[in-house]
Amino acid sequence: MQDEIQGEIQGEGQAGKGSGVIPGSGNGRVRQPAALIRLLTGLAVVALALLLADYARATTGGLASDVADAAALVPRPLARIAEGLTTGAVLLVPVALAARRLLGPDRRRALQQVSDGLLAAVLAYGATLLLDLGCERLAPDSLLAALTQPLPGEGNGHSAIVYGYLAPVLAFMTASGSRERRVPWAVLALSCAAGLAGRYTTPSALLLGLLTGWTVAHGTLYAVGTPDPRPRPGEVLRALRESGLRPVEAQPAGPDRYRVRQADDRPALDVQLLDRQAVTAAAVQRAWRRLRLHTAPHPRTLRSPRTGLEHEALVTYAALAAGVRTRRIAATAGIGPDTALIAYEALAGRTLDRLEDGELTDDLLADAWRQLALLQRREIAHRTLVPTAVLVDGEGAVHLVDFADGDIAAGELVLAFDIAQLLTVLSLRAGPARTVHAAIAVLGPEPVLAALPVLQPIAFPRPIRQALKGHPADEGGGLLEEIRAEVLRGRAQGVGRPVRVERLRPRTLLAVVGAVVAGWWLIPQLFAAEENPVAVLGDADPWWLALAVLAAAASHVAAGVGFAGFVPERLEFRNVVLAQLAGSFVKLVSPGGVGGIALNTRLLQKAGIPTAQALSSVGVSNLIGLVLHLLQLGAFVYLLDFQPGGSELKVLPTVVGGLAVAAALLTVVSAIPPARRWLAARLRPLTAEVLPRLLDLLRSPGRLAVGVTGQLLVSICLITCLYCCAQAVGRQPSYAAVAVVLLVGSAVGNTAPTPGGAGAVEFTLVTLLQSTASMEEGGATASVVLFRLLTLILPVLPGWAAMAWLQRRRAL
Repeated sequence: MQDEIQGEIQGEGQAGKGSGVIPGSGNGRVRQPAALIRLLTGLAVVALALLLADYARATTGGLASDVADAAALVPRPLARIAEGLTTGAVLLVPVALAARRLLGPDRRRALQQVSDGLLAAVLAYGATLLLDLGCERLAPDSLLAALTQPLPGEGNGHSAIVYGYLAPVLAFMTASGSRERRVPWAVLALSCAAGLAGRYTTPSALLLGLLTGWTVAHGTLYAVGTPDPRPRPGEVLRALRESGLRPVEAQPAGPDRYRVRQADDRPALDVQLLDRQAVTAAAVQRAWRRLRLHTAPHPRTLRSPRTGLEHEALVTYAALAAGVRTRRIAATAGIGPDTALIAYEALAGRTLDRLEDGELTDDLLADAWRQLALLQRREIAHRTLVPTAVLVDGEGAVHLVDFADGDIAAGELVLAFDIAQLLTVLSLRAGPARTVHAAIAVLGPEPVLAALPVLQPIAFPRPIRQALKGHPADEGGGLLEEIRAEVLRGRAQGVGRPVRVERLRPRTLLAVVGAVVAGWWLIPQLFAAEENPVAVLGDADPWWLALAVLAAAASHVAAGVGFAGFVPERLEFRNVVLAQLAGSFVKLVSPGGVGGIALNTRLLQKAGIPTAQALSSVGVSNLIGLVLHLLQLGAFVYLLDFQPGGSELKVLPTVVGGLAVAAALLTVVSAIPPARRWLAARLRPLTAEVLPRLLDLLRSPGRLAVGVTGQLLVSICLITCLYCCAQAVGRQPSYAAVAVVLLVGSAVGNTAPTPGGAGAVEFTLVTLLQSTASMEEGGATASVVLFRLLTLILPVLPGWAAMAWLQRRRAL
């Protein structure tokens, strides 16, 4: 017993070492990711509540009116008494909660949490004052009408935008970590009811007050940190002792890990803590991977640390029952409401990343595959076979550990991922030849071949992806290509197409967000302008509208002429034009000009042109197109300056300044060796492929002239289309001004990450038409809407038909 007491004292002294917090783990502070997530969520919900209160005025106004009618039935004296009593009760809630916390067993932590609660309450009160002041001075009358109502019997005054002390009290309750919920929430509910009954507030103001308090509380917790909720080593020893073990000393072995020595020569323990902070951080990563990947593990640990512990223990027991060598579970226990631990019998050994190259024998590789084969036979998936999950003991036996992300009754695709991961992890150390030979010798060729379609970096855990990035690539395309080649060596059997495991790409999410923002900006513009653009479009001149349609259609033919002119080989002109029309469909599912480049490259490949030459022709077309675009912009800016009244948009100084900045940046990059190498790598395709192709074209000046003419005609057709759209809605801008606007807007659209440049193009065109062409907001918006309708929306269906026709003809 004396050894146990001494060990507990030593364990207390080790607090904080290796834990990533201030020494004294129980007394330090940590910034929890959950607080940041809740802060951002609260800010988003507050903004959404304000927007809904303003835009959904009929709903919020009707609700407030119904509540006011019901409150009118309450006698005025009774409402005043209820309001006074509930206000006093609300102010007593923080006092009662603070007293209860300070009289508890852990007074030091309670004092820290009460201090955090007081700070959050003060900040929440300041936030309510700022909201009141800001809305009074800056908010539109419609928002004020939704949040407030006239006070009864007090002249022209109105109720507060944030009611009473709801925000400070809720901020104190949240930031102080109070677990008492029923009585405080009942008091808050009575205070809200009394405020509504006395007509001192509105439902929108009550909601805003509660959201403000909750958001400020979590912002405070993230800013100053919270008392470290992780247990001290002494608490870990106490929990293990209550589980029937005999721990003596706990030494930190990493974040949330301890190596525990036991009495009576019992085996040492590896203890893993699962607290809410670590669970939240892991859950966010898993939720993101679940959003992106079809086969990612479910974020089960969003529920509680105990749920994560139970799942890890279940998969570990299943692996032991399958005969897999892994760490045995000695105990599981809970420490308080937010922390759990799982204790394994310690294994003396080293992980795969700590072995020397000479220790990676063929027997060791075969043993690793035998352990995985046992898992595969019982349909148990490990899911994270990173180097630290492969442990080798002193006798050279392989143990598979860390089953936190594992699954039982896993499907064939998930099991194939385990094979692909172990192929990659072992090949990084022992090479593809030895690894594949050992895998086929143990598993057989069929399971290894079945894993090749999922041999993709996107499906690997981060440690494996980082190791692949550091592995030197060869001419075959890197380590994964070497593994594929080794598996298929000497086998006539082919491999299936790669399985699509990615559910959502980041650029797709960015495109969706950009489209939503564009719609959010454009729709109010259609109705908020002084002259309604919808009515303007209804009165459009049919002759100018017909000319705009012809110009939009001619742009596809011109694009076909411009593209065919930069390809020395003979192409079927009909297919080229249809491919440009199909680009109208492709651009809606890809940002900028990415889809068009891929489509044109595919067209050339199907026409029998080698891939390298096809990419070179597309690169030449885009390079010359960029040069011609800049030359046209400069020419129209020059013409615009000579028109009566000149140009209100000083583009020329801006262009010159931009070129000067670009030259300065190029000089700086050239002076820094890493940046110079990065730039050289990006420019290598230009010097190695595009320029030689351009020199070949110079030998055919007639074809080059056709290409240049086509590129120029594309811009002229689009400029004419926008000019005719402006004329159709009754506006008469100069052609040069429209040309400058269109050329700048198309450049912005090509750089925007949204499909077809949605959002960025509309905003740029409307803004420049007002400043450059002196058009009012309604006419500019109507012109742009009509132009985008003709060039972006209407060509989608013909573009889809053209793409389908080309695919049936095997031209795409």
